[in-house]
Amino acid sequence: MTLHAARWWRKADPDQVLCELCPRSCLLAEGRSGLCGVRRVENGTLKTAVFGATAGLCVDPIEKKPLYHFLPGSRVLSFGMQGCTLACAFCQNASLSQGQGENQLRPARPEDLVRLAQAQACIGVAFTYNEPIVSAEWCLEVAAACREAGLFTFAVTSGYISNAARPEFFAAMDATNVDLKSISESFYRQHCQGSLQPILETLEYLTHETRVWLEVTTLLIPGANDDEREIAALAEWMVSHLGPEVPLHFSAFHPAHRLLNRPRTPAFTLHRARKIAMERGLSFVYLGNIPDEEGSTTFCSECGKVLIEREAFRVARDHLRVGRCPDCGAVLPGRFFGTHPGSV
Repeated sequence: MTLHAARWWRKADPDQVLCELCPRSCLLAEGRSGLCGVRRVENGTLKTAVFGATAGLCVDPIEKKPLYHFLPGSRVLSFGMQGCTLACAFCQNASLSQGQGENQLRPARPEDLVRLAQAQACIGVAFTYNEPIVSAEWCLEVAAACREAGLFTFAVTSGYISNAARPEFFAAMDATNVDLKSISESFYRQHCQGSLQPILETLEYLTHETRVWLEVTTLLIPGANDDEREIAALAEWMVSHLGPEVPLHFSAFHPAHRLLNRPRTPAFTLHRARKIAMERGLSFVYLGNIPDEEGSTTFCSECGKVLIEREAFRVARDHLRVGRCPDCGAVLPGRFFGTHPGSV
């Protein structure tokens, strides 16, 4: 792909450039790329190789992101790019995220994506499949075209972004699902070649300083981050720092990339995690990558009434009344069709 001028960088000295997009702060000499594999120095300036293209273009239910509390039952136009700000050993989309998916990229213009989304009756565009932060310049351009056309934009992200880039990137998003891979710093260092604190800062920023709708996903890996104490600590951190109403999705791991010696996550582990998280105070805890009726259903946090029933990623029955429980009238946190203050 053609290189495009990157943002969030500065000259560190006459011979090196400091990339300031993510907390890794790669110091790069001429011709060198960062760990992401897609941002490199050319002629003394930082360039991005992921601009004006898409990979894995697909129409998805919004529940597949997963976003369960943003216009349930809607369709979104999803696409990825190439590269990642982390290097997870268990990555489920390594062909794209680890900078090896250039042959999957197809040229695109923002207006093309807008027209396609509209033609497919999508409510918006989702940046997903790999880490959208590495292609932030391109995401912002597409997001601007979407906003002008009245479409929503969504980011499925690790949240591993710098303080400098975080406000502008998320200002362009209407909703996001952030991977909180673990509540353990050692897990991030051992399995992701990153650190935990920037992700926690992103989650708190989204909750307290933006109107972006937030949901969180944790992939449970047997023997790595599925200990009961760690699950409890993760839920407790979310309740105390984000509040009890942020939805949490526990997802099942399957062997992938460099982590092939671990078994798939048993359904029992996911059910136990959901029970622990709800006991610690989270109101909405869902299960992914396994068929589970209760773990995919939205219940009223006040009276327990079934509000949204799902079959896989399809909304089977929606009992909401303008974003409220039909029995007790409690408002369901999120963005729903209707006229109450939390709706769209």
